[in-house]
Amino acid sequence: MNIHFYKYQGTGNDFVMIDNRQDIFPKNDTKLIAQLCDRKFGVGADGLILLENHSYLDFTMVYYNSDGNESSMCGNGGRCLVAFAKHMNVISNEATFEAIDGLHYATIDEEGVVSLQMKDVEEIKTEENYTFLDTGSPHHVTLVEDLKGFNVKKEGAKIRYSDLYGSAGSNINFVKQLENDIFAVRTYERGVEDETLSCGTGVTAVAIAMYEIGKTTSKEIKLNVEGGNLKVKFDVEDNKFTNVFLIGPATFVFEGTINS
Repeated sequence: MNIHFYKYQGTGNDFVMIDNRQDIFPKNDTKLIAQLCDRKFGVGADGLILLENHSYLDFTMVYYNSDGNESSMCGNGGRCLVAFAKHMNVISNEATFEAIDGLHYATIDEEGVVSLQMKDVEEIKTEENYTFLDTGSPHHVTLVEDLKGFNVKKEGAKIRYSDLYGSAGSNINFVKQLENDIFAVRTYERGVEDETLSCGTGVTAVAIAMYEIGKTTSKEIKLNVEGGNLKVKFDVEDNKFTNVFLIGPATFVFEGTINS
């Protein structure tokens, strides 16, 4: 089976993109999806995303982790899909689409910077050593001193597989504050089961968590990740975070055909 694909990345978070508007991709073939994402035997990516038709919106987003399983919302993946949809002439400079966590609105400028509206956040669990919230995917957020030397894979897996989150697990974010409105973030992603260079729902969770626990007074926060820089802005009213936007570049890498 010949599969034509496109490769995109958003601050180092990379994805195999497939135009599935003709509904020909074998969506239940977990082994195939994992193979395409494999960095030694396939294209190589943190995840695979299908661009599909929608009955009344611009398109539908279907996202799979690199283990081949369909997963919860991916913020950087959503931004990259908007760039891909523009490349495929599905949209021009704005889009409304459906993902697993609901509807999303996005814009893309001439430099390829995508502003993606994320879900509203109301429920935030704050404990002494961590904060937990869902920004389309579940996220554990904790501050650490030596972020640069921190063993993200080891410590992230320890929390992800702990009794704290049961069999479903959680994404784990380690954070260091640099300035009032600037934070450095490293993320262990479930489904990838390793550190990724960037996580969109993760930095969104970090920005909201840091505001919630009083580490920042800003509603427009810069996040430095291993793969570059992102920005998150939001409004707050009655303990509800609304108009949450994840902002950053989405870049085409290459396209090709693979026989699988």
